[in-house]
Amino acid sequence: MDKIDVTGFGALNLDIVYQVNEIAKYDEETYITSKNMCCGGSAANTIVGLSNFGLKTSYIGKIATDEEGEILEMNLIKKGVYLNNLIHDDKGNSGKVMVFVDDQGNRALYVDSGVNDEIDISQINIQEVLKSRVIHYTSFVGNSIQGQLDLIDHLPKSMVLSFDPGMIYAKKGFYTIKKILDRTDILLINETELKILFKSDLDSNGLKDMAKYLHNEGIENVIVKRGEKGVYGVNSDHEVEIPANNVVAIDTTAAGDSFNAGFLYSYLNSYSLEKSSIIANWVASISVTSIGTNNFPSLSELKEFENSLME
Repeated sequence: MDKIDVTGFGALNLDIVYQVNEIAKYDEETYITSKNMCCGGSAANTIVGLSNFGLKTSYIGKIATDEEGEILEMNLIKKGVYLNNLIHDDKGNSGKVMVFVDDQGNRALYVDSGVNDEIDISQINIQEVLKSRVIHYTSFVGNSIQGQLDLIDHLPKSMVLSFDPGMIYAKKGFYTIKKILDRTDILLINETELKILFKSDLDSNGLKDMAKYLHNEGIENVIVKRGEKGVYGVNSDHEVEIPANNVVAIDTTAAGDSFNAGFLYSYLNSYSLEKSSIIANWVASISVTSIGTNNFPSLSELKEFENSLME
């Protein structure tokens, strides 16, 4: 097999998305207006997006021999993701997530992780993983983080590690994920997660200081996704602030994952930090205008947008 551009390593879930009039709080009642089903998982969304952009991708994840697992596997096949790293389990259940999205695009998630949390280093085909130029880590609810930590010991320095910790890993705290952060080349984190990770209510300047601190500690590219406030990024060559695109958000569930796909696509094309952030912002802005990843832009649409940047 030819070199893989990006291999994802994270939870693989079937998302059941409920559109609701508002997100219910404790002891409140709300109602469902529609229901959709789509394949998800943070790293999986990013990998499918990258495959959509013409890159060669693979995925480290685990599914059970159930209907959900079959749907998840068929989706990866349909999207052109190589299955050389997919792990099958004849027991348990595949991962599922119930997603509740309100009219403003805000969301609440309930995770049934299933066999996602049962990946250890002995189940990973390391030689297959080493065919990748980039490995992209995202979070697990349970013990599979140990598989990610153990895999780091086998990664050559030439392999780029991209990391989106998500809320789950941010809440675990800095020292729990320090081994991953120490090996990370591209950190893709949102503003809320950065605040939680450092246990600080950062303002804009404080947020930039923390991003620069992480960069100075050895992470070459630190990207902070700020939602409607845009994106802040820093590396050895540049410091950028890119405003958000003005769109009507229908579902923000995969916004960060879509952003990651746009950024990694740009990184692999050796684009500047500014151009990479602009493209990533645009990809995310397109994805939020529909439920799940149903409105992920095509390669031709991406190329058209890239051409517009040169005008």
